[in-house]
Amino acid sequence: MDSTSIELRGSQIAAVDIDGDVVRVVFEPAYLVKTMTGSAERTRWWQNGALVFDGAELDAATPLPELPAECSGGDVGENVYTYRDMVPVPLDSHGRAHCALRVGERRINVQAAGVRLEMDGVPKYIEHLRPA
Repeated sequence: MDSTSIELRGSQIAAVDIDGDVVRVVFEPAYLVKTMTGSAERTRWWQNGALVFDGAELDAATPLPELPAECSGGDVGENVYTYRDMVPVPLDSHGRAHCALRVGERRINVQAAGVRLEMDGVPKYIEHLRPA
C-alpha cells in the first residue's frame, strides 16, 4: 500500500495560531516521506501545511517556544492511535486528540476534540531515500 507521512523531526514549525477553541500548528515546511508498494526506495518531499485541532486547549502552564523553529519530534494522537515522530497524510479525526511536539527544550502541548491536517498546494520533490 502506498503511504505518505510527515516526518516531524526536521520539519519547521512557523507558528502556533489560536482562534477561540481552534489551535493551528503551522509547518513551513513539513517534510514528507512517500513509500510506494513494491519499492524498497522511499522519496522525500516538502510542503507547507498545518495540524488543526478543534475544541482545543493549549497547555498554558508550558510557555511556547520561540518560533519559527525546527521540530525535534514528538507525539500526535487521535483516539486510540499515537503517532511518534510522524503524522499520517491524510489525517482527519473526530474524538479525543492531542499533540506533544518538541522544539528544543520546550513542548507544544494541545488537548482537543478533533484533529485534521490541512496541506497547502502540492508537495515538492527533494530526493530519493535508498536503503543502505
